[in-house]
Amino acid sequence: MAVSCITVTLPTRPNAHKPQQWCFTLSSSPNATAISAAQISPSTNSFIVKAKIRDSLKWRTRVSSFMSGFFTKEKDIQTLKEELHDTIKPLDRGAQATAEDQDRVEQIARKLEALNKIKDPLKSNLLNGKWELIYTTSQSILQTQRPKFLRPNGKIYQGINVDTLRAQNLETWPFFNQATANLVPLNSRRVAVKFDSFKIASLIPIKSRGSGRGQLEITYLDEELRISRGNRENLFILKMVDPLYRVPL
Repeated sequence: MAVSCITVTLPTRPNAHKPQQWCFTLSSSPNATAISAAQISPSTNSFIVKAKIRDSLKWRTRVSSFMSGFFTKEKDIQTLKEELHDTIKPLDRGAQATAEDQDRVEQIARKLEALNKIKDPLKSNLLNGKWELIYTTSQSILQTQRPKFLRPNGKIYQGINVDTLRAQNLETWPFFNQATANLVPLNSRRVAVKFDSFKIASLIPIKSRGSGRGQLEITYLDEELRISRGNRENLFILKMVDPLYRVPL
């Protein structure tokens, strides 16, 4: 498709009464390899030619702006994720976070949430798998009021199945407790969490349908990182460790 046209006036012979005008046309086709030319009459409106050139420049500016914005956004996301990991790393999953640390993590999380590209996370396969909790403000998980040896000191995981809407929380050292739950969608990114079974030390099953309830909103999701917020305004930040993991039925 032609996107620009430049008119050049050239005499063809010394005694010509009227010079000839040629329109040189640039093509927007990605396979174009040459400039084409076509003779036009002297009555051609020069404003049309100028409009074609102006439209071509606008089109190229839009494409350039879009590509620049896309790569800038990707760079911003990666930079923020690195900054988030560096900030979280010394905080012992949030147990050693000061109020200033919490504010800093909150600021970075909000910036990432503003750049979130997955608008319907409950329909995304990126949600499937086993996630490791790397930061939270939830005292029910951190249990900072207890002596350190009585807290969950090992890694804490959460498995999610999008197709069955099942979730599983897994503690490691020293308690190895487990809990499974049904996820009931409330909208495209918020679920009601209804725990229905527990295991103490991964061995002793306890059926307790409906005893534990809450809500969880997924505010940022990609293949590496997930940010969620609970109904008690707690912040949860998790990293993907096993995308092939599935919660047992």
